[in-house]
Amino acid sequence: MNEKLITIKEVSLKNNCPECYSTEGLILTFKQKFKETNLYKSITSDVVDELACTKCTTTIYPVSWTDDIERVYDYQKKAFTPKKASIKLKRLAWVLFIAIDLIIISIILIVFFPGILGLK
Repeated sequence: MNEKLITIKEVSLKNNCPECYSTEGLILTFKQKFKETNLYKSITSDVVDELACTKCTTTIYPVSWTDDIERVYDYQKKAFTPKKASIKLKRLAWVLFIAIDLIIISIILIVFFPGILGLK
């Protein structure tokens, strides 16, 4: 299974960075988990957010956030709408699904209606 995070929304913040005190460079990123296997692709409802400064190249953890950053974060989190969780079956899954259905139908026909197939 292959899991990765897809960036859904990036927002530049005008707040001071708690590390380098720059007012340019804070970026709040919202990412959603994407899973892919041989049978399906899916977007989950798991959302991860990250605040980073591009000036000092550090990740800003919630422990060092100021009140202003928390207010902007809360606003952006309310304004953010994640993609709807979904599953898309791949071709292999459909082939397996149809093959299993055909096997089940064949067994039902052989057991309950042997005359249809000439197996009396």
